[in-house]
Amino acid sequence: MKTFTKDPEAVLDYEWDWSAWLGTDIIAQVDGVVFTATEGLVVDSFTSVDGVIVAWISGGTDQESGIVTCKITTALGRVNKRSAIFNLAPQ
Repeated sequence: MKTFTKDPEAVLDYEWDWSAWLGTDIIAQVDGVVFTATEGLVVDSFTSVDGVIVAWISGGTDQESGIVTCKITTALGRVNKRSAIFNLAPQ
């Protein structure tokens, strides 16, 4: 699982790269991508290009660790998810 350190006031972009795992399959549609977040983290928006999901993430509770999970559904009906840990501390 990836780990990042994020200032709770920062709004930054983070990647979930599914391209190698997808092979010739593709992420079905934008609504085939679902994010969940804990500890006050917010996924403000995301884009999907060539198997890479880029999410803009804001917020978080200072001195806590939160998790953001990206779940995808592919055109072939495969479902997978990956999570990242965000250690929240002022930078």
